[in-house]
Amino acid sequence: MSKPSTKAPLTDKDRRKQISIRGLPLLENVASVKKTFNRHLHFTIVKDRNVATNRDYFLSIAYTVRDHLVGRWIRTQQHYYDSDPKRVYYLSLEYYMGRSLSNMMINLGIESELDEALYELGLAIEDLEEFEEDAGLGNGGLGRLAACFLDSMATLGIAGYGYGLRYEFGIFQQTIKDGFQCEEPDDWLRYGNPWEIPRPEYQIPVNLYGRVIEQNGKSKWVDTKVIMAMPYDTPVPGFNNNVVNTLRLWSAKAPQKFNFQFFNDGDYLNAVSEQSLAENVTRVLYPNDNYMQGKELRLKQEYFLVAATLSDIIRRYKHSKFGISSSTRDDFNTFPDKVAIQLNDTHPALTVAELMRLLVDIEGLEWEAAWDVTKRACAYTNHTLMPEAVERWSVGLLEHVLPRHLQIIYEINLHHLQEVAARYPGDNDRIRNLSIVEEGDDKRINMAYLAIVGSHAVNGVAQIHSELLKTTLFKSFYELTPEKFQNKTNGITPRRWLVLSNPNLSDAIAEKIGEDWITKLDDLKRLREFVNNEAFIRDIQQVKQENKHRLAEWLLKTQHQQINPMSIYDMQVKRIHEYKRQLLNILHVVTLYNRIKAHPNGKYVPRTVMIGGKAAPGYHMAKKIIKLINSVGKVINNDPVIGDRLKVVFLENYRVTMAEEIIPAADLSEQISLAGMEASGTSNMKFMLNGAMTICTLDGANVEMAEEVGNENIFIFGMTVEEVEKRRSEGYRSKEFYEKNAELKQVLDQIRDGFFSPENPDLFHDVVDSLLNEHGDHYMLLADYESYVKCQERVSELFKDPIAWTKKCLLNIAASGKFSSDRTIAEYARNIWGVVPTLQPLPHPHEGRPGTKNEGEATHGSSTSLTEQGKK
Repeated sequence: MSKPSTKAPLTDKDRRKQISIRGLPLLENVASVKKTFNRHLHFTIVKDRNVATNRDYFLSIAYTVRDHLVGRWIRTQQHYYDSDPKRVYYLSLEYYMGRSLSNMMINLGIESELDEALYELGLAIEDLEEFEEDAGLGNGGLGRLAACFLDSMATLGIAGYGYGLRYEFGIFQQTIKDGFQCEEPDDWLRYGNPWEIPRPEYQIPVNLYGRVIEQNGKSKWVDTKVIMAMPYDTPVPGFNNNVVNTLRLWSAKAPQKFNFQFFNDGDYLNAVSEQSLAENVTRVLYPNDNYMQGKELRLKQEYFLVAATLSDIIRRYKHSKFGISSSTRDDFNTFPDKVAIQLNDTHPALTVAELMRLLVDIEGLEWEAAWDVTKRACAYTNHTLMPEAVERWSVGLLEHVLPRHLQIIYEINLHHLQEVAARYPGDNDRIRNLSIVEEGDDKRINMAYLAIVGSHAVNGVAQIHSELLKTTLFKSFYELTPEKFQNKTNGITPRRWLVLSNPNLSDAIAEKIGEDWITKLDDLKRLREFVNNEAFIRDIQQVKQENKHRLAEWLLKTQHQQINPMSIYDMQVKRIHEYKRQLLNILHVVTLYNRIKAHPNGKYVPRTVMIGGKAAPGYHMAKKIIKLINSVGKVINNDPVIGDRLKVVFLENYRVTMAEEIIPAADLSEQISLAGMEASGTSNMKFMLNGAMTICTLDGANVEMAEEVGNENIFIFGMTVEEVEKRRSEGYRSKEFYEKNAELKQVLDQIRDGFFSPENPDLFHDVVDSLLNEHGDHYMLLADYESYVKCQERVSELFKDPIAWTKKCLLNIAASGKFSSDRTIAEYARNIWGVVPTLQPLPHPHEGRPGTKNEGEATHGSSTSLTEQGKK
């Protein structure tokens, strides 16, 4: 049975609008698309129109789009092979890609042709794309950032490769049952993945366990257990430039899938157990590591990614052309001139030890030479200020799983500390602070320290975050090597987060300033000159209102929740975590509720508060906060006195595709973490780009957003980082705020005493206790509560004046140019990787267009052999 579309169908007006920014479809191209679509339905799916389902049609259109990618993909790899540029390798344990169909069509510039072809075939692209599963290979911001970065690398013509793991099950599907979060497996590959290409010819053996012996004066890692790493390649097209880069994801395979001896002896389970155990390594995204087995599996995942990737990088380095006829280069002195390796957080930090192992043990380099190569090739991005979030592996576990790497880490630490001791003689405290090995009862290896020592550049992801790294978490390392530390403020790709998700706003912008902003987002600042243009302000208002009505229909259809489209759409969507302070949001909601109940005849600006996000399965407090949000919503949404003046909606199973649906409709973006806690944030940028106002603390990238748009066009509340530190050092007592603020006391008493959980009055005791205990309220919600509530009053006041509100929204859009991932990647390229970004497109591929008579043929001859094409 066909799955119903959750998107509102396009009206003729929408269709005209969509065509306007993407050009009119050419009839010959439409005919070609139809021909290719029918060919795939017939020859690839092996069905005809009588029996085909909408899922079959989705696969056929996906393969049609892929056909348009293939020539460009091969041609891009040929170009890299011929020109031998410095290649950038982005290592990340997470890639939160979302759906690919619409994004691929936009970047290839074929959306209008496909839309028209399907229309002529009696199909709608909106219905078909509902059958694509989100590629949820990430938990949140870290993975989505990696996906935006790949898009920007391709758009800027950088020879970039993403490397990650092909998890069989991605981030769990969240369902809400009786207000509680329940987790279900995300079987995203159940119907296959039309975008990926398996590459069994490039399988790589990865070693684990074993022991180390001395042989001829050299260390040798023996008696290991081998798991095969099988690569799957996904194309990553740049915008309108014929560049198609590669995301290579590794899948774990057993070297021997089946043991015949066990089978013949009747032991059927053991006959396949080796396969099952090996393939567990890439079975699930981020196992819950509360248990030893979980920790071991996580370590194996991290090493599996690093080992397979580095072997692949070295293979490509050795076999790429470099101006002479020899097919192999063995001189690793030039390795850092041809290879840049970027570590996305500490998860791939074992890269430093593994690259040293390969260079010293396998390639035969001397230690000093290998260390110089490693440091010049590697760079490390830090994504957190929380010490507890920095990975530390126990020495016992490392010795068990990776005995040779532990030796290498000890050796790295020895050389590192000798340099420290030479520079700071007799300063034992400094030596202890700078040691990669943390001594104590449970000896541990600090992976962030390993990454810093083994990299030539270390960066934070927002100005305030980078400064705090230098003064707190990595203070000693900054004092030792200040030249390593940089800032690279995060960004988002405007292709997905404006052109794709908000086509009507894209058109309105394009009508005023053209389309160059799609790759030069700074051009949006030209919109400032239209801030007093009444017609344009009305256009922006109309686009927002249409988006709000569409979201209201979508919520009614998918969550059976009726909301008021004339209300403020107040949104907070991100991982559920105490430091992100969704709980502060709910305290404000209950405050509004109490005010309406106390004065039901008063005039109130209607508000719909939407909160979405997933809590880690083992994070009790975060899951309790989800239950509280739903319990508060149940009371408020069913109170006839409140009506549609206040609604609370928990957005179930928040993911990339839902973000594309809801962000264009937002009026207010909640970025309310305690100052000094959020590294950067990227949802703040997505809301800003789509014309929402922001209520925020001076944390992460919010600080730079305020600098860009001006404090008068953003709602700032709460303590600064300095004020937080001062209050903490003086001894923070949350109960003082509870006792002196009557509204806050009423809210907390209601939650604690079961007003929102009459069936279980004690349900939220622990939530309130966590705020009022002697050392409670670690994230200082109660200290910021009064400032937050007053700031929300300013929000409501401004919303009463739609013209003034929309002008400020326009100024936010105009100021969001800095927050393009293109700018971020260009900075990485110039300041860390040593490569030059370019918007110069590659020539069109030689191959004939899919669906034409010379499809797949080289129409002008190609100098690169098939063997060379394969060297991807």
